[in-house]
Amino acid sequence: MKQTYDINVEGFQPLTSPDEFKQELPIPPESEDTVIKGREEIKQILTGEDNRLMVITGPCSIHDERAALEYAEKLCELREKVRDSFSVIMRVYFEKPRTTVGWKGLINDPHMDDSRDVMEGLRRARKLLIEITKMGMPTATEMLDPIIPQFIAGLVCWAAIGARTTESQTHREMSSGLSMPVGFKNCTDGALDTAINSMIAAKSPQSFLGIDQHGRACIVKTKGNPYAHIVLRGGKRPNYDSVSIREAVQNLEKKSLSQAIIVDCSHANSGKKFTGQAIVWEDVINQRINGNNAIKGLMLESNLCEGNQSLSCGPENLEYGVSITDECISWETTRELIEQGHEKLSGRL
Repeated sequence: MKQTYDINVEGFQPLTSPDEFKQELPIPPESEDTVIKGREEIKQILTGEDNRLMVITGPCSIHDERAALEYAEKLCELREKVRDSFSVIMRVYFEKPRTTVGWKGLINDPHMDDSRDVMEGLRRARKLLIEITKMGMPTATEMLDPIIPQFIAGLVCWAAIGARTTESQTHREMSSGLSMPVGFKNCTDGALDTAINSMIAAKSPQSFLGIDQHGRACIVKTKGNPYAHIVLRGGKRPNYDSVSIREAVQNLEKKSLSQAIIVDCSHANSGKKFTGQAIVWEDVINQRINGNNAIKGLMLESNLCEGNQSLSCGPENLEYGVSITDECISWETTRELIEQGHEKLSGRL
């Protein structure tokens, strides 16, 4: 018998249903409180009810849970210290979009050996989110695979749609049903139109194919996400300067969209060099001090140690606390930037 389907498929591995998965790893009361309060803080900052800035900081990607928990403990202490100026949220990214090939993140390849044990990756990701939120630390992540939110989204306070997926209809539809505020990054060329169109789509009710809590394929119908906003990450040139931010605000205003701006201090804004993040940070903080209230937050790529390293040396030879994807600033630099920003903003917000 001739076959016309699944010709290039090697096999199918059933997933545990989201409902069973959540029963295996339930959300503790402390984590539930952190998520609810964290989301509410972010919403109030985006709408201007809360005049503080949000700071989303943490590793480019999580590959070592022990290092991530050490970072979270340090950040939790700092969050309390600067709470009058900043709402600090930990960047806990488990999925990495790839232009061609490469390590796709903790969920897709938790053993970092191309074994692609996704179910183990999901367990490790959810366990880590539980431990971090139990500390009282709100979390942020990038939503890449449209099925994965059913397994971890209940522990996430803020979500990003990356520059490579902002144009994707699938991600716009998914965002319309997410339970937390979603930031759309501008495209890699720096253009804003795609992110603005994504915001419009995400704010609207949508119907699309997905899975329910029992893992069954279904039509998902959403209400629309009222807290979609834009993240400036640079393009062919940086776009964190006051002229670029004013242009973004004007474009959003024309479409009657939220004029809340988050600035990513990394990626194209820093020339993909960790040393450039401090320059962006200081410029944006000064803009806010000078009255640019459209700026609602900043993002930092930060780890225990600065720089990055290659996974090619093997997982067993990796240096502790150093990124295996994008370059990150060190914990010491992170603390210094946030504390200096707090001192500058203190009494001005």
